[in-house]
Amino acid sequence: METSRFEIADYLNNKEMIAEYLNTVLEEGNNADVINAIGHIAKAIGMTKIAEETGLSRPSLYKALSDGSKPQFATIMKVLKAIGGQIQINPASA
Repeated sequence: METSRFEIADYLNNKEMIAEYLNTVLEEGNNADVINAIGHIAKAIGMTKIAEETGLSRPSLYKALSDGSKPQFATIMKVLKAIGGQIQINPASA
């Protein structure tokens, strides 16, 4: 039996799915999980498109959004804007 590697980016095919995925990771994950999730979303949309919209090169994006990376906040904000996301703060429940 042949298996293929699961790729979450293959399932992030609309804005609602992307938002749900990222919100879940933000709620349940750590910093590295959030960076990886943003990378998955960028792959789903297309790294070339994200690179064009952010003004960053594709290799820089892959490096910034790879496992173990620690991208600058400005980079994360550019990518979030390019993927159609925004940060919203809600009061935490007690």
